[in-house]
Amino acid sequence: MTWFPIGASLMSSNVGSGLFVGMAGSGAAGGLAVGGFEWNASWVLVALGWIFVPVYIASGVVTMPEYLKKRFGGQRIRIYMSVLSLILYIFTKISTDIYSGALFIQVSLGWNIYLSTVILLIVTAIYTVAGGLTAVIYTDTLQTVIMVVGAFILMFLSFDKIGWFSGLEEQYMKAIPNVIVNGTDCHLPRKDAFHMMRDPITGDLPWPGLIFGLTILATWVWCTDQVIVQRSLAAKNLSHAKGGSIVGGYLKILPTFFVVLPGMISRALYPDEIGCVHPEECFKVCQINVSCSNIAYPKLVITLMPVGLKGLMIAVIMAALMSSLTSIFNSASTIFTMDIWLRIRKNAKEQELMIVGRVFIVILVVTSILWIPIIQAANSGLLFDYMQSVTSYLSPPVTAIFILAIFVKRVNETGAFWGLVIGLVVGLIRMIMDFVYRAPNCGEEDTRPSVLKNVHYLYFAILLFGLTCVVCIVISLCTPAMTDEELRRLTWWTRHKAEPNFHLKELEDFEDPSNNSAVNSTTLTIEKQPDGGLKPQDELTNDSSSTMEEKVLSNTRTYPWWKKVFFWFCGISIQPEVKLSKEEQQKLQRKLTSIEEKPLWRNICNVNAIILLTINIFLWGYFA
Repeated sequence: MTWFPIGASLMSSNVGSGLFVGMAGSGAAGGLAVGGFEWNASWVLVALGWIFVPVYIASGVVTMPEYLKKRFGGQRIRIYMSVLSLILYIFTKISTDIYSGALFIQVSLGWNIYLSTVILLIVTAIYTVAGGLTAVIYTDTLQTVIMVVGAFILMFLSFDKIGWFSGLEEQYMKAIPNVIVNGTDCHLPRKDAFHMMRDPITGDLPWPGLIFGLTILATWVWCTDQVIVQRSLAAKNLSHAKGGSIVGGYLKILPTFFVVLPGMISRALYPDEIGCVHPEECFKVCQINVSCSNIAYPKLVITLMPVGLKGLMIAVIMAALMSSLTSIFNSASTIFTMDIWLRIRKNAKEQELMIVGRVFIVILVVTSILWIPIIQAANSGLLFDYMQSVTSYLSPPVTAIFILAIFVKRVNETGAFWGLVIGLVVGLIRMIMDFVYRAPNCGEEDTRPSVLKNVHYLYFAILLFGLTCVVCIVISLCTPAMTDEELRRLTWWTRHKAEPNFHLKELEDFEDPSNNSAVNSTTLTIEKQPDGGLKPQDELTNDSSSTMEEKVLSNTRTYPWWKKVFFWFCGISIQPEVKLSKEEQQKLQRKLTSIEEKPLWRNICNVNAIILLTINIFLWGYFA
């Protein structure tokens, strides 16, 4: 991939219906500061292109668990990452996507939230079966363009309605609902609503947390999550990966303007609905007792957009939601079947894995639906705050281990594993406490423990990150260190070291007549899988040359037309296998792990990164 599709893909994979609903709702409730979550991403995207991706490319990995396995060895960290990914899929991605999509249906059509959820899932299931991954790939780019264009149209309509920025500043501060809870001030807009940097003690998003704690969460999202990093690893070379990061960084500046500010405008235009605080009034508006901030963006879509654009915007957001759900379902199913189920049943056949994968998707969906009432009540009804708080309880240990893996050569597998486990236990305790002790409604006394009441979730992320680092480093120092040979091309300091000779050794094994797995010495066969991927090389050594020849012949035979249609529908490749000579294999390996750049393009990327960060810092300072 070249730099522009990578940047657009980084943006589209992160901006979905959950962000439109959640971020606009947080903007309506608390003001501009939530936009810092988007602006913070620009810094971390530069770190992705300049720090993380060079190490990933040099190490020759294609997945993040694979990198940790290469860096530390063993299997238990890989299993941990798989289980944690499934937990985060349920608690943050699937649940919030389903909920936000159902909210759009509820506001636009007036249906019950659970009826909306069931219909949404049925349509998504049909979409997954009939369209599959191919449909997702072809529609994602178009959906992103239409979403951005539609969002900007809605932004201009909203600003025109309220009298532009000066009108927003005036009317937002007056957006007080008619029905309030006496003796409280929770119905009043925040005095610091138009400021990005807020008080470190009393602020709803304290600035140290927004700068440092948020960077920890953003590093997990942008630099260690497979969905994001995979796009950068698909780059033609390192310069294109850096260019993609820059494009993504520029695009991430925009949601503050076309999502957060319209959310604030929605509260200013509809204070009785979006700004409600009385439980009975809120329940009348959105069937939630806590707050109706989450309907801020869909309310604007329904009331301000003309008929044609209104339908288009709803359709695009629904399509984007379904695309993200199908990707999440496929990823979760693959992780469970390949990393967990195959370890339980090592001899499971393909048909069993397919059935297990589909059953697991059903379990995921049911669990996510059962979790929706928790989301409705969590964090004062603010969907975006819910997503970020759960992330801050579970992701800092992962961020810590990746950073230590790249920068600290002394860290070993034992330290990394126990750092992850202890960090997970502490994070889960905080998350469970957060759901047991609910935040009080307007007018209620806050009886939560002080660790919840006085320690913001962004501060907790900093503490959890520090704890994981300390545990990891201390245990690593008490156990044997890894050798330099084991760390070759796997850390920032060793990324330029010459390739080890393990590829030549593997090729020699192929040629060794005494090896029962030997194949013809002139070729190395890489079997194409049904999903278009390549069979791992270590699995190929178990195939005899005669077996490989049979596979080639079986793949080159002619199929009847109905079977070709079936294979095409299911995404099964009928192309013959690819054969590479030893020289071609070595050349390909060198190309895939090369982090060399032409000086011209390296300098162009560096200059653009400086410009991006300068613009970003200016915006932070201007709205501070």
